[in-house]
Amino acid sequence: MHKIKSLSNENFLRLTFFLFAAFFLLAAVCMPDRADVFRGFWRIVSQTAKTPTNYFDPTYGGYAGTFLSVGCVTLIAAALYLLPHAKPNAPSVVAVLLTAGLSFWGINLFNMWFGMTGVALYCVVKKRPLGSQVDALLFTTGMAPLFSDLILAYPNPLPVGFRWQGLLLALLIGLLIGFFLPAGLQYSPRIHKNCTLFSAAIPVGMTAFFLRAFLYNVLGAARGTTDVGPTADLVVASHPIANIFCLAVFAVCIVFALALGCKPRDYLKLLRASGYQDDFLRQHGKAATMMNFGVFGLFVLLYYNIAALMGGSETVFNAVTLGCIFCMLSTACAGSHPCNVWPVMVGYIGASFLFGWISKGLIGGEYLHAIDAQAMLVGLCFAGGLSPLTGRYGWPFGILAGIAHFTLVTSVPLLHGGFCLYNGGFTAAFTCILFVPILEHFLTNKRD
Repeated sequence: MHKIKSLSNENFLRLTFFLFAAFFLLAAVCMPDRADVFRGFWRIVSQTAKTPTNYFDPTYGGYAGTFLSVGCVTLIAAALYLLPHAKPNAPSVVAVLLTAGLSFWGINLFNMWFGMTGVALYCVVKKRPLGSQVDALLFTTGMAPLFSDLILAYPNPLPVGFRWQGLLLALLIGLLIGFFLPAGLQYSPRIHKNCTLFSAAIPVGMTAFFLRAFLYNVLGAARGTTDVGPTADLVVASHPIANIFCLAVFAVCIVFALALGCKPRDYLKLLRASGYQDDFLRQHGKAATMMNFGVFGLFVLLYYNIAALMGGSETVFNAVTLGCIFCMLSTACAGSHPCNVWPVMVGYIGASFLFGWISKGLIGGEYLHAIDAQAMLVGLCFAGGLSPLTGRYGWPFGILAGIAHFTLVTSVPLLHGGFCLYNGGFTAAFTCILFVPILEHFLTNKRD
């Protein structure tokens, strides 16, 4: 343990990334359907990645195939930070765990490479080492469903199989995306004033918006109507597997933190941080940061269990929901902790019941946004990225931000057609654009 304590922050993060990859790979061999692991893995890479798609469904990957796919993607993400000039930091944690979480329903070992080739081209043209752009490499996977659709279906509404024309088109689009994304990543924090931790969602979402408009609307290509929003295959209940896996992973994180010497006062100090432009590893050390991975992970898991109880749904814990938990965990080093995320959660719960009462009780509408609805479960995982707004302006505004995010999150997919896996992060940016100018204008004491 002394050797781990003496590691630099960069090497400590590299170790953490490989540990998460090991968790997923170990889970693959422990699943009840492990005999079908490779066939499930192949079904994942050979089908379009609709948003969202429950990979636990036996017609996709099943449990073992899904964990193997997630483990392989996470292992590659971790290995990229071994490249020369790669310097992992708090945004790198967002990149790795966000990629891991989204591998439960959209990213796979086949569709993750096309945008990365564009970033490699960017590095060649700009004469920059590839290792300096690893975060950008991983953020290109936010449009992974687009590449699957281009290869397997485009311009048809349903998949027709692998085609060389689609492969070339995906490669061309990937080169364009990856080449321009690094510039967008540098500019996007100015738009939301560092009040959302999913900054990459802005360039990824806007690019997906443009490509969807051009490739499908302007050129008139057919697109199936089931590709946007919750789909019928989100019905495989995985409550025991999801809870046991998460409890085991987060318990290991807590034990690891205690072994590193985390004291209660160390973690309490972290909980008082606003989360605004914070790097917990640099400011609070390895032990407190690892403790936040464990405690914040359990906190998020508790929320999803409460949502399941409130909604009375037995199918809340599918692969998509499990991925959401790790998407939320991705910001545990960059600024999120239970004390600045709970207001956003309260906003989601309050909005669900308030708008449901108005819809069903006052206007007689068909209400589809219950707290346990899949779209709301996915939306909350990215709404947690608004934690800096809560920490900077106070919990009442965090609740309002949660309500605003809840209101917008199911409409934003209409812009990008389900091709942006960072839909909730894209919505968080819209929420900041709406709130931050008003807050800066009226709360002058909070301005920089």
